[in-house]
Amino acid sequence: MSLPKISHTVFFWLKNPDSIEDRSKLVEGLKTLGQIEQVKAIHIGVPASTEQREVVVNSYQVSELLMFENVEDEKIYQSHPIHQAFVENCSHLWQKVEVYDSVAV
Repeated sequence: MSLPKISHTVFFWLKNPDSIEDRSKLVEGLKTLGQIEQVKAIHIGVPASTEQREVVVNSYQVSELLMFENVEDEKIYQSHPIHQAFVENCSHLWQKVEVYDSVAV
């Protein structure tokens, strides 16, 4: 199986972690990112009810995984108007964000 080479994984901790409304607003905002041409795949999720182990982090409320063909496409995504609008419209919802970018080997 061949996937795009760049993965952009983001974890969001909401200011109001128990708010279903805030979580829904963030998810809807994240869905708009799939409209960006350079985004080759998108997965939006919430913590799974998998076995709790010491190495499993599930303190976040929402996650996003985007896939890009190359670093240049990820850079275009960062400055794309849809991404900028997402940040402007949704950043008030989160208290913390962690981003993990990786390239396939």
